[in-house]
Amino acid sequence: MNTIEKEYSDLGFDHQAPSKAAFYSAVVPGLGQIYNKSYWKLPIAYGGLGFSTYLYFNNHRNYNRWRNEYKRRLQGIHDTTDPYFGRLDNDRLIRGQRIYQRNRDLALVVTIGIYALNILDANIDAHLKQFDISEDLSLYPAMEYNHLNDSYQFGVVLNFRF
Repeated sequence: MNTIEKEYSDLGFDHQAPSKAAFYSAVVPGLGQIYNKSYWKLPIAYGGLGFSTYLYFNNHRNYNRWRNEYKRRLQGIHDTTDPYFGRLDNDRLIRGQRIYQRNRDLALVVTIGIYALNILDANIDAHLKQFDISEDLSLYPAMEYNHLNDSYQFGVVLNFRF
């Protein structure tokens, strides 16, 4: 252990904690939040990932239904008694495929984004756990009397102590 690592460990800092938290969240989403003891973030992470994954598979299933119906139409099979697709023409079937394909692709991008935010959140949270919060910073309202115009002035005072 070199001198910098020893100084960090003497101060109670684990300099590898942010990378560990990010790695844990990359392997299993939410594990970095557990490592950081931010348990309240787990339902948000799993809810976002679960809902966007559900949207992906739902739109993929609907896209396949509309595509298969269009393929049947190209083969000459058209069931006009079908309550769902019976009254639709080929242009509407193509538009329906495009809508579900776009929604499916968007849901995939959102799922990847939530996964990346999960990793980023674990890393940032671990960094902020090492942040020194001391009593040397104070913010309080202030009221001073102005002798020039015979009135009170209100403001905010920010004090730093080094």
